[in-house]
Parts: sequence; structure tokens; C-alpha cells
Amino acid sequence: MIFQRALRRELISTAGAVFTTLFTIIVTVMLIKILGQAAGGQIASQDVIALIGFQSLNYMPILLILTGYISVLLVVTRSYQDSEMVVWFASGQSLVRWIRPVLEFGLPIIILTTILSFVATPWANNQSAQYRERFEKREDISRVSPGKFQESAAANRIFFVEGINGDSTKVKNVFVNTQLEGRNSIVVAKEGNIEIDKNGDKFLVLSKGRRYDVLAAQNEFRLMEFERYGVLVASSSQAENGDRSAQALPTLDLLKERNGFNMGELLWRLSLPLMALCLMLLAVPLSFVNPRVGRSASLLIALLLYVSYSNVTSIFQAAVVQKRLSFGLAWWPMHLIVLIIIGLLFLWRLNVNSRYHPLVMWSAVKHARLIKTRKPAAT
Repeated sequence: MIFQRALRRELISTAGAVFTTLFTIIVTVMLIKILGQAAGGQIASQDVIALIGFQSLNYMPILLILTGYISVLLVVTRSYQDSEMVVWFASGQSLVRWIRPVLEFGLPIIILTTILSFVATPWANNQSAQYRERFEKREDISRVSPGKFQESAAANRIFFVEGINGDSTKVKNVFVNTQLEGRNSIVVAKEGNIEIDKNGDKFLVLSKGRRYDVLAAQNEFRLMEFERYGVLVASSSQAENGDRSAQALPTLDLLKERNGFNMGELLWRLSLPLMALCLMLLAVPLSFVNPRVGRSASLLIALLLYVSYSNVTSIFQAAVVQKRLSFGLAWWPMHLIVLIIIGLLFLWRLNVNSRYHPLVMWSAVKHARLIKTRKPAAT
């Protein structure tokens, strides 16, 4: 009980440090990326905090998996380096006794990963898509930054304004270039404002300007001056449906419509908690290090195994999406292979420990005698 309590405390403290480090790195990278998108006019500046939160939920299962894996790896590796495992084996204890406290530590991580994978992550992806789509379907003129050319949501119109007021409804010195059905129209005006008609359609109403029409197919050029000119920028028929891709669908919807994309996404969601379980068990026998050599080689092997595990899961997911494998044949082989590797590593470590058990006992006894016969330091 003393051992298990001490091990759980050390695992929890190490997990807190690992998770904080990984989460800080991920949030920093996301912040730089999303701020760049906001500066480029791809998303609204007021949505930055919300999008960072949604992206954090999206990456949270992977962060929890890495947190559990790295924490167990570091704690068991430290026990080998500090020769605590020598005392453990000399006391007649087996490496298998580490499985229970590791699972008790990892059970909350597995449960939380499952909830995030099947519930929270799809919701976050859907909300993030809705925020982006809402911004794309806003009136074009409200997305324009003064002094910068901006493309419309339909990609057939380019805006440029010299100045814009605080409520984004009035602009001055407007340039609009529209390409539609083989016609290129250029409109310049001194000022403009947003108006909504009785049908709910939004128009950019320009005042005191000119319109130039170029019909390349007919070799025609037209010039028109106007006092008032309206440009449709948003139709009332536009709806905010959000992203209905497989990543944003709830798990029940994936089961209702069993196409390749949905089954591939379901395989990935199911694989995340299984990966969390298998990797924490794998870290126990994989953490063996020689105190005289160091732990660099062990950590490198552990990293390669995680990358290989994740890539193989992605390969099976792609095979399901492309309908080269069925879901029933694709979700379990990679996890079974990892469990077999875990069993072989445990057998190998148990065999090695039992073979050198007398030597371990002799080393422990000799070490204890040296400590007993050592003279106490003068005070």
C-alpha cells in the first residue's frame, strides 16, 4: 500500500508537469496560427478565443494519451536509474505488480479520453466550423479591412475601401471588381453603406460613382455614371448549417449513416481510448534502462513506437475510408499487435529478472553491508 500510494503520487505529479508542458506548446502554436488567420481576414477577430478553445478540445485526447504514456515512462525509468528496481526485485516482487497502480492512475485518463473522443471533440469541431461559416456568410463589406484588397466569400468579387467607420456600415472611396458570367465589372464610388430590403437581402449601396463593364467575348466596353448603385452582398436564403463532415458529426449519426468516411472517423474515435490503455501498459516493460548507460535510447525507442502505433492506426482508418477494409476487420489488429508486444516484453523482462535474481540479491546484500559498516560522519 505504501508503494502504491507513493507511485500514484509520483505519477500524478509527473502527469501534471507533462500535461502543462504539452498543453502550453499546443496552445502557443494554435494561437499563432489563429491570430494569423484573423489578421488575414479568414476569421473574425472576436472569435479568436472561442476557436482556440474548440481547437484545444480537439487536441485534448492526444494530449491525454501522451501525458499518460510519458508519465509512466518517466516514473518507471527513474526507478531504474535510482536503483529502486534493484531493491524491488531483491524483495521478491515482480514487474507485473506495477500494472495495477499504473491502471489505477490511467483509468481516469482513459475515461476522459473516451468522453472527449466520442462527445466533446465532435461538438468542438462542429462549433468551430459554424463560427468559420458564419464569418464566411457575413456581408462582404464588413469583412473588408481599410487599405487592403479583400476577396468575397463567393470568390467572384474583390473589394477595396480607403476608410471604414466603427460599426462597419459606411465606407468611403470604394473599389469593387466583379466577374460574373463572362463579364468583368469595375465600380468606383466616393462612399457607400449597408442597407437591408424588405426581403432580408443585404446590399452595399454606393453613391456618386462610375461603373465600367468589359465584355471580352463581344469586345464591348461600357461606362456608366450613377448617383446611387446597389451591390448584393448577402442573400436572406443563406443558412448556417455548420460543417457536416465526419469529424463534426455526433457518434450516433456516424452509426446511422455507415459510409466510408463515417466508419473511418468511428474507428479513429474508438482507437483513442484503446491507445491510451495500451501505451501506458507498454511503458512499464519499455522503461528498463541501465543506470550506467542512460535513458536516451529507451526514450527514443518509446517515441518511435508511439509514432508507429499512431501511423498504423491512421493507415487502417484510411483503408476503411477507401473501403479497402471493413470496420469490423480494421479496428482491432493494430491494438492486438501492441498487446502481443506488451506480453512479449513482460515475459522477456521477467525471464531476465529471474535469471539474474541471485546476482540481484547478492548486490543488494553487499550494498546493505557497506551501508551498515560505514562509519557515521562526524558532527
